[in-house]
Amino acid sequence: MRRTHIAFAAALATAVLAAPVSAQAPRPEDVKAEVPALTAMHEVIMPLWHEAWPNKDYKALVELLPQIEKHLKEIERAELPGILRDKRGLWSEGLVALRKVVADYRSAAQSGNHDALLKEAERLHGQYESLVKVVRPVLKEMDDFHGTLYVLYHYQLNPLQLAPAAESVKALKEKMGPLNAAVLPDRLKDRAPAFEAQRARLSKAVDRLVELFDGRDEIRIKEAIELMHMEYEKLERVFE
Repeated sequence: MRRTHIAFAAALATAVLAAPVSAQAPRPEDVKAEVPALTAMHEVIMPLWHEAWPNKDYKALVELLPQIEKHLKEIERAELPGILRDKRGLWSEGLVALRKVVADYRSAAQSGNHDALLKEAERLHGQYESLVKVVRPVLKEMDDFHGTLYVLYHYQLNPLQLAPAAESVKALKEKMGPLNAAVLPDRLKDRAPAFEAQRARLSKAVDRLVELFDGRDEIRIKEAIELMHMEYEKLERVFE
């Protein structure tokens, strides 16, 4: 074991002993990047896109309209979990666009214009996928990392809860390994250079934070957490 890891473990043990008995914790649903109502809509998007649309089954496309409108209403009532608080602007924009597409789909279905209906079905699928991308990170390794970062940044930073924060930082260091090894899907190969450069900056910020727990300088630790959070946000923006 390297000296840094030994020192970090010692700092963590000391922090645990000095920590307050109870610490604020997030609700389990706030740590998971998921909107159940959006996930449920896939039940109608799947047959629309993989069956009705390629087969030009206009009757089926029309018959799917009530289900589409039902799922839209449920999505409109849904609340974003805490972990997606920074995505509220994008979510709102995407929801407005989805609402407009559903209205256009309804008009096409009622008009009997088959070409228009096919076009709106394609738009509906595309807008649904766009909204899913707002919720779900590109890589599962990013999703896993972000879950721990969310707890650290929003529940353990202000005021700094040294023992829980040390546990989170230790977990982030471990999760940085799979993230560093992750490979982008082929459809995002053009983003790879920017992604890899920013991932390296995030990894460096994590390493720096681990080192700072050796000295337990709370001001510098908080500054390093802020920096690491910023580097993660920049990593997400690579895909915007």
